[in-house]
Amino acid sequence: MPRLAMLALAWGLAACASRAPAPVAQSLSAPADPAVVTLERTPCFGSCPVYLVAASGSGAVRFEGKSHVSHAGSAVGRIPKARLDSLLAELEAAGYFDFEEHYTPGSPACGNAATDLPTVTTSVSLHGRIKRIEHYRGCAGAPRALSRLEEKIDEVLNTAQWIGQ
Repeated sequence: MPRLAMLALAWGLAACASRAPAPVAQSLSAPADPAVVTLERTPCFGSCPVYLVAASGSGAVRFEGKSHVSHAGSAVGRIPKARLDSLLAELEAAGYFDFEEHYTPGSPACGNAATDLPTVTTSVSLHGRIKRIEHYRGCAGAPRALSRLEEKIDEVLNTAQWIGQ
């Protein structure tokens, strides 16, 4: 499924986090609590986990495991709102909104690129600003801080419970 469609799915899945789980079609139609943080990991040449996770402003977390994860399919969780707010503050303080939008082969910010690595696409919505970053993990020019923030999103949203790490 194209990345943009996956991002739209994450926004829709997060929209119904405050209610009982609903079919995807219903969740996409009424975004009452939109996602504020999303992270998608794509396939690599090996056995990289492939999944999408989204957190809404209320702390509801939606996970969609695709492959090389211990929980394939949809799952839901919750984190304390204060922990989500702390993550958002950390992302802002680390300069997330100042990073380039693309660290992909051929983009000026990528630099030299290794092959066969996954792409991590994140998005953050905070104080009326929305930023989406596509980060091919083989780009030598990508800031190390971006990789650390991606790992922090995984940590705070507790994706380890679904990916098996």
